[in-house]
Amino acid sequence: MKFFSQLQKKTNKFRQRLDPSSLQARLTLGIVGVTAMGLSCVAILTSWSTQRILVTTQKHHLQYIAQRFPQDVEIYSDMMTIEEGLQGAVDNLTTGNTLLWVRNPDGSIISQSAALQMNDNKSLFALRVSLITEVYKMDGRYWVICGTPLEIKGKMLGKFYVAKDITSEQAMFVSLIGTLVIASILSIGGITVAIAFYVQRSLQPLRHIVELTRTISADDLGQARIKLDSAPSEVRELALTFDKMLVRLFDAWEQQRQFVSNVSHELRTPLTIVSGYLQSTLRRGANLTAPQQEALAIASSEANRTIQLLQDLLDLARADNGQMRFNIEPLVLNELVSEVVSMAEQFSNRVIAVEVFDLIEVKADRDRLKQVLLNLIDNAVKYSDNEQPVTIKLNQQGKQAVIEVCDQGRGIPLKQQARIFERFYRVDEDRSRSTGGTGLGLSIVKTLVEGMGGCVRVYSKLGQGSVFTVTLTTVNNKKYFGSHTF
Repeated sequence: MKFFSQLQKKTNKFRQRLDPSSLQARLTLGIVGVTAMGLSCVAILTSWSTQRILVTTQKHHLQYIAQRFPQDVEIYSDMMTIEEGLQGAVDNLTTGNTLLWVRNPDGSIISQSAALQMNDNKSLFALRVSLITEVYKMDGRYWVICGTPLEIKGKMLGKFYVAKDITSEQAMFVSLIGTLVIASILSIGGITVAIAFYVQRSLQPLRHIVELTRTISADDLGQARIKLDSAPSEVRELALTFDKMLVRLFDAWEQQRQFVSNVSHELRTPLTIVSGYLQSTLRRGANLTAPQQEALAIASSEANRTIQLLQDLLDLARADNGQMRFNIEPLVLNELVSEVVSMAEQFSNRVIAVEVFDLIEVKADRDRLKQVLLNLIDNAVKYSDNEQPVTIKLNQQGKQAVIEVCDQGRGIPLKQQARIFERFYRVDEDRSRSTGGTGLGLSIVKTLVEGMGGCVRVYSKLGQGSVFTVTLTTVNNKKYFGSHTF
């Protein structure tokens, strides 16, 4: 399992690196694209220049032969007839890959290189050669052919043609282009790897910032700092901005917590006095009318609800400030649960069943655990009908004691189960207000359970009810003895 877990992490990390929308992918693809375009332009320009040099050199050579041929014919014709002079000049200038022929005005060949008499080369005569030196492809071979009018001693003999076979040069050129293409592809591949590595190293400070900010919580705002001394100046400036933002958030958070604590403390006392006077008036108000008694009862109920809200806020403020103390001691869970169930049955007028098989001893704060269980039972009673049972199950799993508070109410939607422990979060706003909830009960439960070294979870299905599970450490584990502050 550990191997597959590590493999899954590496796979997810690799997928993140291949994300086309990431900055790393965009920078890499952009730089590689520009580099590939540059190398392609260089390769194309090199190919075009090489081809041009090759053809131009051959054209110049043929033009030189075309200029020299009439002079050689005149020299030979001084010693023999013109026909013999033509053939002598043709034979003299013919080489292994250079062929010459002369065509009279009526189109017949009057002189030609010996190689042209072979069937393999006679197809050159069928070409419509212009007077401009051009490259022609024939029978898989490449020829540079030049044609020019031939005039000897003021007499027009026809047209003179010279052709040079450049197939071998063309093959070398094609091989050079292939080598150049392969070299370009390999270069682009190497450049891509180098650029990807360089971009990854350059973006490492940003990933460091992301990793640090992911681990920052409200409790860490005062100490969290992002230090990137060796990062580029722009990234250092970003980190400095983050640090200043964290300081401002910490100050705002501290002011908010202090404000909540002060307001809750200042309002609780006068509201308690008001609630006392309201209850006293109701007890002695025999001469009050029914509407007056109903109004005073509503006012007393709202006052008590507000006092409870302020008490919850004070508890959370103490926990946030590290001032909530826990007196962790061994206690018999069965006895505590029985005591809490008796109290809950009195206030709720509901029968609460307890399922337990063994004597379980845990280490916890008695008063805090009572508060946790009362909150969970109260929550189960409020959100289930009177005829539906509420059950508390106790069992021990290894070194963990498990308390389950089960109801058969309407249940909690799956997407909201992860948020019900948030402060002031309500699954149903209207119903929570009608039942007197403040939205802080489950948040306090989570805070108290974690302060005692345990954890709380919820499992719920719509229409089938909910199960809140509290896990605490049994006496066999000696980690949480003594008093500590949360």
